[in-house]
Amino acid sequence: MTFSYSYVLYIESSAPDVWRALTDPDRTAEYWGHSNVSDWQPGSRWEHRRTDGTHVADVVGTVLAAEPPTRLVSTWAPPGGEPPQGPSTVTFEIQEYAEIVRLTVTHENLADEAERAEAARGWAAVLSNLKTYLETGRALPKAPWLMP
Repeated sequence: MTFSYSYVLYIESSAPDVWRALTDPDRTAEYWGHSNVSDWQPGSRWEHRRTDGTHVADVVGTVLAAEPPTRLVSTWAPPGGEPPQGPSTVTFEIQEYAEIVRLTVTHENLADEAERAEAARGWAAVLSNLKTYLETGRALPKAPWLMP
């Protein structure tokens, strides 16, 4: 049995801007504390690299689907090895409606409830920061994932 987590948020933005914020390494560095690095073509590798100067990849994976600016699917795994159940999968669905976007993030194939709870905490923090970044041009003044 595996677990999954979905998060839906609404952003005053456009689908192309949300897509760029998810895939441009300089933009992800602004609100995520990591640069998402890839050419974003199906079958390509992607890395979630630290922005602290080390450029260490904390998460790696393969792009499974890329349909700019509406859908991005990739595997997620720690570098150097996949969990026993295989990598998890993250899907970003971007739906534009007038001046807003509904962004649905679904993280699937999580090993257990503890991993699902960790994903829920992480996605809530990152996506709140993404929303603020897109709507104001700046990230939150403190990284929300560091809040106790």
